[in-house]
Amino acid sequence: MSVSVILPTYNRAAILRKSLRAYADQCGDHQMLEVLVVDDGSKDCTSTVVEQCQTFFPVSLRYLRQENSGLAAARNHGIRQARGDLILFGDDDIIPSRNMVAEHVAWHRRYPAPYVGVLGHVTWAPEVNPTPFMKWSGLYGAQFSFGLFQPGMELDYCHAYFCNTSVKSTFLRKNGIFDENFREYGWEDLELSYRLYRHGFKMLYSGEALGFHYKFETFDDTLRRALSLNRSLAVFANTDAGRSFLEGKNRQSKPRRRTSLAVGLLRPFKRPVVLLFRYLIDTRIPFPARIYEYVFYDYISRHLPPTS
Repeated sequence: MSVSVILPTYNRAAILRKSLRAYADQCGDHQMLEVLVVDDGSKDCTSTVVEQCQTFFPVSLRYLRQENSGLAAARNHGIRQARGDLILFGDDDIIPSRNMVAEHVAWHRRYPAPYVGVLGHVTWAPEVNPTPFMKWSGLYGAQFSFGLFQPGMELDYCHAYFCNTSVKSTFLRKNGIFDENFREYGWEDLELSYRLYRHGFKMLYSGEALGFHYKFETFDDTLRRALSLNRSLAVFANTDAGRSFLEGKNRQSKPRRRTSLAVGLLRPFKRPVVLLFRYLIDTRIPFPARIYEYVFYDYISRHLPPTS
């Protein structure tokens, strides 16, 4: 069961080098056939980094370059060139643990049906010294929802992220690749997941296939990422996946409750309280998850237009 790893990249040469060294150091029965670096029109020294890493790489390390066309197009470029039985989608800033690829292979041997994929766990790299807010963001929803998953859990299409994700190449090529209308960050993986699920796809979660997100992210960084997601929302909303997702979101919206006297009396203090926690949110002081959720989505509601 050979593995093709696809790593899209754009202007992250230094982090890409770290990621490639970690793939070169994979242990166990990883079955890696090749690693494909798809350069989405970088203007830094990405090509030089790949060339230097080729000198010590234990398997084929291939460099594919395209004009800047977005993540979806870069992944498709890799899919078209991949020769492995399994395709493992990584990111240039996700550093694999030493047995990450071997764990993906083990899960596919356990579940050999062509329609089964595997999502590995992603957590912050210890070297970036994540804040409590970052930990919440990766576990409970501002970025990912890994804190809600159990080992072996079958995920719905809304949580079938395409990072640290492996699928059988024949099933993927037969049933759909990424929609290249998505040129900016976000929604392209959920849209593909929706189409694959309509063909019987199942994504299983493995906590042992561990990748480390090598990035420090402030509250403002998280807001900027949310704004970027919103720019892609118009493309997503015009797909079957987008219509299904937004309809489900609207159904889940709770009706407005009658405001109690206590809530009414406290309302004038809402902004000062939010601003206080906003000031503290990037510190090392841990707060309950509800505080992070409340402050983050309060800012989101004031910066993003409502979805329809």
